[in-house]
Amino acid sequence: MLIPRARFAAFTVLAAIISGVCAMLPAAATAPIPPGYVMQCDKTTHICVLVASSSIPVTGGKDTKTGSKGHQKRICQFNGGAQACTDPLLGNWSNSQQCYLQSMDQPPLSDPAWGGHTDGAIWACVREQGYNLGRHLVTKWVWLPGPPDTVVTDPLTLAYEAIAKMQLAKPQVRSAPGVGEVGLVNMPVWLWVERSESTYGPITRFAEVPGLRVTATGVVKAIDWKMGDGKTVRCEGAGTPYSKAKGINDSPDCGYRYRKTSHSQPNCQYPVSATAQWSITWESTLGDTGQIDMTQQATTQLRIGEAVPVLVDPGGGQPTVESPDNC
Repeated sequence: MLIPRARFAAFTVLAAIISGVCAMLPAAATAPIPPGYVMQCDKTTHICVLVASSSIPVTGGKDTKTGSKGHQKRICQFNGGAQACTDPLLGNWSNSQQCYLQSMDQPPLSDPAWGGHTDGAIWACVREQGYNLGRHLVTKWVWLPGPPDTVVTDPLTLAYEAIAKMQLAKPQVRSAPGVGEVGLVNMPVWLWVERSESTYGPITRFAEVPGLRVTATGVVKAIDWKMGDGKTVRCEGAGTPYSKAKGINDSPDCGYRYRKTSHSQPNCQYPVSATAQWSITWESTLGDTGQIDMTQQATTQLRIGEAVPVLVDPGGGQPTVESPDNC
């Protein structure tokens, strides 16, 4: 278990007194400073204490008070003093728990660490103690109802959390001719997708932890249509829906003309896919920005035939339709 806070505070005061006495002794009588620590002295009281060198903010580093664009960065503190916000071995610092928190394999709900709770999670709370009197790590288990108040050193993690909240879906593809209809070689094919927040955008979501918030906004920049005959059509927009009033004309922004029938394809249909190219930009309250590109794909099928000549019997018999295959 961790040393109670009252005992730890008393130890801090004792260390300060000892350090102050050492400061008045000749240099040869002063105890050596342990590796990883530096001596800091108050200019008014002249009391000196040992402080972990990793806890001292470095100008321009991750733990400085002011971030880019003038945003205020969160400061990690231990008993009122500066504390390194992250440790490569111990995890991220929690001001409320006064320790580094690490995720862990969750014990069964019958474990006393849960304290009767059935939600949230159990975390390993790790802190270094002892300092120049013998450094060692102390760990205890703590239950938290939600995400810990640790500093997320990489806002990209929150950016992906915000994207997950978008629940981006496959594009809703439409075409003319549509499914179940037959188009003709060298005739216009219209292609488009339905616009919605989750299938086309724009869509905005955010994710946050205490002291840091990331907002992400996504929108589809283009749709890549693979037509099934080896050709790809890139449409910069959603495309224009077709209506009979538009007649036999090409789509103004997203269309195609097949040069061969689909008779040789499985089920006599071209396999068509539409891939939505998402561009997602994000920004954190600390001034960090970035862009993430993602894709969502949907498929459909198009049947393309050709005009069939009709033979008319001059003698007045029934017309004969020539069919080139079994489609």
